[in-house]
Amino acid sequence: MAEHASGSAETGAAMDYSEHEKTYSIFLAGTKYGSIALLSLLVAMAIFFFTGAGGIVSFLVFVVASIGGSLLMR
Repeated sequence: MAEHASGSAETGAAMDYSEHEKTYSIFLAGTKYGSIALLSLLVAMAIFFFTGAGGIVSFLVFVVASIGGSLLMR
C-alpha cells in the first residue's frame, strides 16, 4: 500500500528555486534556437523544392538564416 504522508499537503518538499530557474532558462533557449533552426530548414527546403536554385544555395540559405535568426534573437 502507499505510504501516507503526515502534515500539510500544500507545503510539500523544499524546492531549489535556483535550479528551477536554470532549467527553465535552458528550456527557453532550446525552444528559441530550435524554432529558429526549424524555420530556417523549412525556408531552405522550400527554396530547394520550389525553385531551381539547387542544394548548395538552399544549404547556404539555411546557414545564413540560422545565424541571422540567432543573432537577432539574442
